[in-house]
Parts: sequence; structure tokens; C-alpha cells
Amino acid sequence: MTTDTRAADTGRTGGIGVHPVAGHIGAEITGVDLAAGPDDAQIAAIRAAVLRWKVVFFRGQRLDHAGHVAFARRFGEPVVLRRRGGASPADVPEIETTADRLELGGRFGMDHEEWLNRRRHTLLRGWHCDHGARVDPPAATILRAETVPPYGGDTTWSNLAAAYAGLSAPVRAFADGLRAEHRLGVGYRMRPGDDAYVRHLMEHQIATVHPLVRVHPVTGERLLFVNGYYVEQIEGLSRAESAAVLDMLLEQAVRPEYTVRFRWEPGSVAFWDNRAVIHLAPSDNAHLGHPRVMHRVMLAGEVPVGVDGRPSQPVTGSEPGRW
Repeated sequence: MTTDTRAADTGRTGGIGVHPVAGHIGAEITGVDLAAGPDDAQIAAIRAAVLRWKVVFFRGQRLDHAGHVAFARRFGEPVVLRRRGGASPADVPEIETTADRLELGGRFGMDHEEWLNRRRHTLLRGWHCDHGARVDPPAATILRAETVPPYGGDTTWSNLAAAYAGLSAPVRAFADGLRAEHRLGVGYRMRPGDDAYVRHLMEHQIATVHPLVRVHPVTGERLLFVNGYYVEQIEGLSRAESAAVLDMLLEQAVRPEYTVRFRWEPGSVAFWDNRAVIHLAPSDNAHLGHPRVMHRVMLAGEVPVGVDGRPSQPVTGSEPGRW
């Protein structure tokens, strides 16, 4: 999308309301019933809002699993994961229920709190795009809330286009030419002795060399393609240089002015461009004892391309279009 969208930042388009909620990212969409099946004009308006605001929110929706998948199909092809947890609906393979995450630690001998602590031992580690270690990360994610705690459990997103634009010109030019390895399990802190999760990582590695700045395939925007969850090493730099540069770029990517935080309600839906944002799942609700049941559908994406026109290169564990 290359036209100037600032005139349409607020108000109604395609018969729906688009209401920005933060300066660089996020808009709430009103006037549409997703379960009823939006018409073509509404779908076009939602697509334009996602491209402009990177993540959009709907409230009070009555989607079931089938309606969720049907809505997602209006925008692309849903991903079908090879493995899901026990909370996901067995008869709807496109849906992943995020309560499955509570099972992960137990598979490897850890409770959920220890699992989170070993995965997110720095302030930036939890920020990620979905499946960013793949050669073709999902293009978009549509997440709906079924049950949420009465407080806590918010999700936060950050705009990678705004983060890139906010860098100084010399740093942008430097970053344009860099590539970095994204690898599953980066930063995990091993347990003493035998660690079943480390064995799992060794047996199921996924890694890709992505451009540090990717070009959005629709808008042409340059995106600072970094996150704390998968990025391991910038090619051509020493470990010390790479760590310093990545820390600086990650801090830039999640500056508060580039973010939006969403308070979930039952029936809320968030739809984000997984190419253009990173997000942070909540870690403030596990101790509250209230259930949080969310369902997501991810849309198949393309192989990222850098400023120089070179695509990402798989290292191990994934190939385009094969999940």
C-alpha cells in the first residue's frame, strides 16, 4: 500500500469505524459483526487498517472456531501446525489454543513459572513475532479471547516500521546491509544436569538467516526485523559486536512510543501483521489463578526479502510452505 492513508486514519470506511488508539500502532474497529461474515468492502477496509495500523482490535464478537477460521480465510490461507497441545480443538486443525503453553514446561520436567523464567530471563527476551525462526514466518495472526482474567493478561505490540524510521540515517544504512540468524531456543538457560528441553531443541532445531531489515511485501515499508525470542547472531560481526548492536536495536524496537497495549475481554479479537510487529505475551497473570483461554489462527506468509533484494535463507528445520 503506497498511497497516503493519513486522511483515512479516523472515521468510517467500507461501512466500518476505524479508531486509532495509539500514535504509531493500533486501531479499534467498530460496526462489523465478524460472525455474520463481513462483505467485500468491509474486508477491504479491515485489510487496509491492518496494513496502516499493524494491529487492529474488535470487541464483543461472537466467533466460534468455525467462524474464526472462515474470517481468517478471507485474508489468506490458515496454517495447520503439525503438533498442538491438548487444549486445542482436535476437529479444527487451523485453531491453536494458547492455553497449550501451560503444558510445555511439564513436558520437560518444569512447572510453568520455571519454564517462563528460563525462557524470559531478560526484559527483552519475551518480545517476538510468531514462528520467526522459520524461513517463512506467518503473514498475520488473528487471536480471539474466550476467557480472560478480571485484571492482568494484557498483550503489547510494537511497530517495526516506526522503529526503523526512528533510527538515525547512519544506523539505518548500517542495518540495511546486515543479516542475522533466528533460531528456536535462543537464550534458554539450561537446568543443572540433564535437561530434557535442551535434548528437544537439539532434535528439533529451526533456524533461518533473515535480513535485519526486511521490506514489507505489500506496503514497501522497511521493517526492523529483530526480536528477543529468536535472534541469535548478526552475520559478519563478532559475538561482542553482535550482542551490543542487537541490544541497541531491540531497545529501539520496543520503545514505548512505538507500542500499544490491549486489555482483553471475552469476545475480543486482535488481528496483526506478523511481518510488521513484534508482540509481548503477558507474564503478570499466572499467579492470579484465573483462566486465560485464547484461540489463534495464523496465515501463511512469504519468505522475507531484504533491502538488497535477497531472500532469507533456511539453515535447518523449515522450508517455504511446509509446516
